[in-house]
Amino acid sequence: MQKAIDAHFHIWRQKDQPWLVGPMVPRIFGPYEPIRRDYPITEFLEDQKGSGVEKAVYVQTNWAKEDFEKEVAFLQKIAEEAGWPHAIVGYADMTVDDVRPQIDRLMKYPLLRGVRMQLHWHETPAFRFAASADQVIDPKVRANVARLKDYGLSFDLQLFPAQMKDGLTLVGENPETNFILTHAGMLTGMEPETTEAWKAGLRTLSAAPNFYAKLSGLGTFVHRNDPELIAYIVDNAIEILGSDRLMFGSNFPIEKLWTSHVELINAHRAAVAKHGAKAEGDIFWNTAEKVYRPV
Repeated sequence: MQKAIDAHFHIWRQKDQPWLVGPMVPRIFGPYEPIRRDYPITEFLEDQKGSGVEKAVYVQTNWAKEDFEKEVAFLQKIAEEAGWPHAIVGYADMTVDDVRPQIDRLMKYPLLRGVRMQLHWHETPAFRFAASADQVIDPKVRANVARLKDYGLSFDLQLFPAQMKDGLTLVGENPETNFILTHAGMLTGMEPETTEAWKAGLRTLSAAPNFYAKLSGLGTFVHRNDPELIAYIVDNAIEILGSDRLMFGSNFPIEKLWTSHVELINAHRAAVAKHGAKAEGDIFWNTAEKVYRPV
């Protein structure tokens, strides 16, 4: 079995997740009662057993903003105790006047490789996260993202297709920083106008050589593990970006709402296999190894 890096997974303690306590907050991945609980590293390791995954990258999960350092500290401690994860993407508020005091606090944790602030906005209210569609080019966001190069950190970029032109502005003006598009650009449906807008968005961002995309969360809008959908996204992403700019991520435990880790990665493996050994090596190992440098 091809060895793999899971470049996008989460673990959490319920008490630290504002969206997991109190009233149910609508999410793009639908009802989530089964994961409104602790999801520890031990459960993730059991879930991914048999998947061929040898390393994993943790991506931030929206702790309270003021607890951004606590999240990374928690993950660093888990890694020291359990040996997983092998790299961390933390959170920093890119809308403040100067993000450097936050980044300075995070840099003492050896596994930190990048930050994510979710900037996606959609005309459908339930799909929104950012304050506005153009927050990705807000002057403060642009100034703070520009500071990441001084720390050698990447930025996980989460956008819908309609925002990708603005996304290219942000990516293009920061050539020394790697940007990783979360969930392959968040294809919301298979209507022709939707798929064409998604492909056009990927083509737009492909102009930047420091741009990568993550084949993660592909069940987000259909709420199932759909091999045909995965194959469609993989085929088009490889055609537009090339396999050397793509990486696999499970988005567990979100995708656990409707599938197992083994079934999920096997659907991705089947979709990638027809593109040959190089594509398999790139998507399941090489790209994530290059971009996130997991130890």
